[in-house]
Amino acid sequence: MAKRSTEEVSVNMTPMIDIVFQLIIFFVVTAKLDSEAFDQAILLAFSPSGPAIEKKDPRTVNVEVDEKGRISISRTYLDENVLAVVLQQALARGGASTPVLIRAHRNTDHENVRRVMDACGKAGIWQVSIVAHKETPKGGG
Repeated sequence: MAKRSTEEVSVNMTPMIDIVFQLIIFFVVTAKLDSEAFDQAILLAFSPSGPAIEKKDPRTVNVEVDEKGRISISRTYLDENVLAVVLQQALARGGASTPVLIRAHRNTDHENVRRVMDACGKAGIWQVSIVAHKETPKGGG
């Protein structure tokens, strides 16, 4: 008969702990980046009858139009030509149903919003929405 080994078997948890810490850091950093991606100076219009966004599509392109009519994505200002290129790239990556959300300042001229909508149309993106507050912002916002 063969003797059985009485060696103790253990699992090295160090790599697992390293991975968990890396995931925590990743989620903390990306959560912070998502909140900083929007220009807080853009005051949205109030629309109580519009539908609420229940679930955000990860392919969504957020385009902002400030009070002066400047177009930006993630706080980077673009002209219409660069916006068209960005939208075409998003379309190539995400397909024809790639959504675009336009966050326009409530005092900007509609002409500025139309420029973004025209760029979406030229790029072949048809799922375009304009973001507004569903409830009155606190402080009269």
